[in-house]
Amino acid sequence: MWFLTTLCVSCLLMGTQAQSSASFRRSNDRNGRCQYSFTVDSPTEASCPSPGSSPEMESLKSRLGLLEALVTRLAGGEAVPKFSESSGSPSGIQDAYNQAVEEKAQLQREKQRLDRQVQDLQRRMEEIRQETERLRNKPCTPQSPPRGLVNDNGFRPGSGPAPPHLISIPEKKDHLSLGTRYQELTAVVTEISAPNLDGPTDITGCGDLVWVGEPEMHRKADSIAGKYGVWMQDPEAKDPYGSEMVWRIDAVGADMRQLIGYENMDDLARGFPTKVLLLPEGVESTGATMYGGSLYYQRRLSRTLIRYDLLSENIAARRDLPHAGFHGQFPYSWGGYTDIDLAVDENGLWAIYSTNKAKGAIVISQLDPHTLEVKGTWETKIRKTTVANTFMICGKLYAIASYTSPNTTVNYMYDTATSQGKAISVPFKNRYRYNSMVDYNPVHRKLYSWDNYYIVSYKVRLGKQE
Repeated sequence: MWFLTTLCVSCLLMGTQAQSSASFRRSNDRNGRCQYSFTVDSPTEASCPSPGSSPEMESLKSRLGLLEALVTRLAGGEAVPKFSESSGSPSGIQDAYNQAVEEKAQLQREKQRLDRQVQDLQRRMEEIRQETERLRNKPCTPQSPPRGLVNDNGFRPGSGPAPPHLISIPEKKDHLSLGTRYQELTAVVTEISAPNLDGPTDITGCGDLVWVGEPEMHRKADSIAGKYGVWMQDPEAKDPYGSEMVWRIDAVGADMRQLIGYENMDDLARGFPTKVLLLPEGVESTGATMYGGSLYYQRRLSRTLIRYDLLSENIAARRDLPHAGFHGQFPYSWGGYTDIDLAVDENGLWAIYSTNKAKGAIVISQLDPHTLEVKGTWETKIRKTTVANTFMICGKLYAIASYTSPNTTVNYMYDTATSQGKAISVPFKNRYRYNSMVDYNPVHRKLYSWDNYYIVSYKVRLGKQE
């Protein structure tokens, strides 16, 4: 603004062709505003004529009006027309204005160039994300059979489905390692027959998992605290709560201690809880389960298991799970401190975890539901961090391949009755793309899951894999 004021003064001096001295004064008016005063002696007049009588004064007024309009437009960012020589406007103002316009145009061109670069980068990032997701879901097929996987009858993995009695999971030795590496099961897959959905193919009693139905959504969590969670129904419920009672724990937060109960599935869907219990000690992640009138869970930041009695609303038992990793040592592939996962099936209460001795492979232990003592332990040959989730049915462990892929598979089964594991392929859907919990209820014969805020269930069918 000082530059424009100086230009205005220069124009006035040039317009009048002043040859004498001029004075400049700056002072505040009575309102405190700064005012500038300029005094120029007239070269021809000894005294000022009456208003409107001097052509020179009229010319000065006209030029001053033009300058004021130019200053106003420049300050407001408007376009200003070029001045011609006949208009009497000084060339310095026009040059300054032209330079400002050119700089503005250059800045606009630079901004457009940067915008295009940002769009290109965003497009490239999206392509990389899609390619990563595609590669993650793509099965790995070995180019040549590894040493030690050739069966006596000449069958080789990757050349076609093997008969069920030939499926095996041998250990792989490596002279460069000090211990035994565990082979991940990606190439050998057992074919199973699809169930007849129109007929009663589901057997009564125990069998192998042969089919998982479409996910049925019951409720969406109300807040960010429910992005991950666990929900359950007691397969052996005791008074004062019935078998239709539904329980949930939201798993996002520093101190998860709230156990919320609903009278039935309808109340859960409507969001009408009938019981809220505050647990005496915090819960770690989404591995809790309900069995025989008690809540079983892992105490936060420890390998301690807790049995919480619903009737007395007190801790009935606690015990450390021997050598179990905790708080991020051996979680599922989605993380979330899911090192210890408790499960229930037709055979009772189970703990799914890993240890340093097992080198990250999944360990299964059957627990006494009253004392939490370990009754039996089995060590598998599949790494816990490579599977998205697991659950138990009829004494068999089942592992899910992905927690984000909308169409994934239950790709591994371990039978504690025979101490044998094998690869399988049962389709499974993650409809909401972030499944943080999967458990089985043997009474309702369903899988319960918590998929990215959504409380979901799946019907299952048991039979015999061919």
